[in-house]
Amino acid sequence: MAEKKTIDPAVLEILDKAEADGVSTAFDRAETTKPCPIGHAGLCCKNCFMGPCRLTGKTTVGVCGATIETVAARNLAREIAGGAAAHSDHGRDMAHTLIAAAQGEAPDYKIKDEKKLRVVARYLDVETEGRTKEEVAVDVGKKALADIGRQEGEIYNVKRAPQKRQEIWHKAGITPRGCDREIVETLHRTHVGNDQDAEHILDHALRTCLGDGWGGSMLATDISDILFGTPAPVAARSNFGILSEDEVNVVVHGHEPTLSEMIVIAASDPELIEYAKSKGAKGINLTGICCTANEILMRQGIPVVGNFLSQELAIVTGVIDAMIVDIQCIMQGIQAASEFYHTKIITTSPKAHITGATRIEFDEHHALDIAKQIIRTAIDNFPNRKKEKVHIPDFVDHLVAGFSHEYIAYMQGGMYRESFRPLNDNIMNGRIRGAAGVVGCNNPRVTHDDPHLYVVKELIKNDVLVVTTGCNAIACAKQGLLTPEVMEYAGPGLREVCQTIGVPPVLHMGSCVDNSRILTVLAQCATEGGLGEDISDLPVAGFAPEWMSEKALSIGAYFVASGVTTWMGVGSPVAGSEEVTKIITEGWMEKVGAAYYFEPDPEKAVREALAHIDAKRKALKLEEYSPTRYAKSATYLPGDYLSAEEFEKGSYTRAAVS
Repeated sequence: MAEKKTIDPAVLEILDKAEADGVSTAFDRAETTKPCPIGHAGLCCKNCFMGPCRLTGKTTVGVCGATIETVAARNLAREIAGGAAAHSDHGRDMAHTLIAAAQGEAPDYKIKDEKKLRVVARYLDVETEGRTKEEVAVDVGKKALADIGRQEGEIYNVKRAPQKRQEIWHKAGITPRGCDREIVETLHRTHVGNDQDAEHILDHALRTCLGDGWGGSMLATDISDILFGTPAPVAARSNFGILSEDEVNVVVHGHEPTLSEMIVIAASDPELIEYAKSKGAKGINLTGICCTANEILMRQGIPVVGNFLSQELAIVTGVIDAMIVDIQCIMQGIQAASEFYHTKIITTSPKAHITGATRIEFDEHHALDIAKQIIRTAIDNFPNRKKEKVHIPDFVDHLVAGFSHEYIAYMQGGMYRESFRPLNDNIMNGRIRGAAGVVGCNNPRVTHDDPHLYVVKELIKNDVLVVTTGCNAIACAKQGLLTPEVMEYAGPGLREVCQTIGVPPVLHMGSCVDNSRILTVLAQCATEGGLGEDISDLPVAGFAPEWMSEKALSIGAYFVASGVTTWMGVGSPVAGSEEVTKIITEGWMEKVGAAYYFEPDPEKAVREALAHIDAKRKALKLEEYSPTRYAKSATYLPGDYLSAEEFEKGSYTRAAVS
């Protein structure tokens, strides 16, 4: 059975060990806990205690008279609001930390990217002339908090979208006020006895998700860059083989970089390294899981164990001395798994406790001291490791991460000519067919990592440049797709462009909150010229092949609301309502220029997305894409040499050189 659970050989190896050790994992529970078919299709309403009402068979309305369409729309809107709340709250916490750092109340944090601080200040209408970076930072933090809680008007970052996109939002009445305001209104509208028109409910869902993507998430990314540095390419490693049998293994897991950045510093402290040696270890080995992993990977080069479905399995290796968690995507099952081994689960957020876990609450005002306490706790646990329970799969993959939107502009022209002109030109001339964002979670209802990797490989094979975040990025890392050495997977035109610049065909842009970086890239491509006037004009597509969370629904929806037609895998949360399905596809295409598709078949999703990209090219009157047009030039690789005669004949191959 395990062969159907994942395509990752390291995960297969650990699943066998988990079974032998009697440890339950999400893979097992997905087999024994079947999803409710009524709720899975969006047809269960539990918004009051007259229910829950299950609209199935002859039952087509709830006790209050709510129809299938109303119930499905309410459920989707509430899920989007939940996802928006998670990411906007992340942005709020980052703003508080920025203010505390600038005022000297959180002395362990410094402003590392003053240039970005001043750029963000301009977006937020904060005066910068003649002011210190600390003065500017305080006002940026306060403006960010006010924007998240804005009651009237529109959020500042709306103006970062193309003008035509802003006009579409205004016409549809979905320009977001503060994210908090939109989330609360979603909950109000979907309370029993309130909004009872599916399209009207879903209009507000669009407004809510835009408050996330262009508000809370974008602010979270911007402030993280200000405090910890804007990412640039960094080489690192991934997979279970990065764990060490003779060092203290510490895993950070969750989403907020305020803690993980301090853990990086603490784990490098010479005094703590000596303390680890006094306990019999050779040193401290810091690794990550999920989006906290992506945060410290793209800024510090810290290696990655795995993505969402690897969190329990990391513990099963028997070598994790402490797993430090904060918020989001953390399974309660990690505590149960830890009880079979010596691992300490350490919860740190005031918002997230786990029964039975060790609790060391994090406070940014005493950040480094608390981080050192956590590392010391892990070191003290090292002697409790049981050698007979240790097994580390021998799999290590290499990667390059850290492609912020700033670096993507820089890599196309350098400091003085940075722009998106070369990317636009290569899409226009057909070397690059289009671009796609492939992001999102893992879901044990499908084969782990298989849809992620299928979609990415098929896209780059068809000359589509891929940008990735979150768990998809880690899936790609574990298969070596985030290195320039994987050009055999790329189509000839895309290969030539990537080789010229020296980048992989799949660009790691960060954690799931950093999907806002992709919005910025899209906006800059649209305003650069040559590919229309709006994001919806671009030959691009979005994918979340293994989505599972409310955050994923909000992210997918804000890409659609921004003009990117998006394909979600696994299944549809509104499958039970034809009308709601029509609203989020045909209706949203008419309203915002993009559709929200839920397609469980990744092959069909890719086929549809490529047709969509080609249709966008045709609408722009670009030359029809041809996979063979650049095949000759693409066979030339750096370090190879060819004669003029060979070049003219077009017969050059790598084999001829060897």
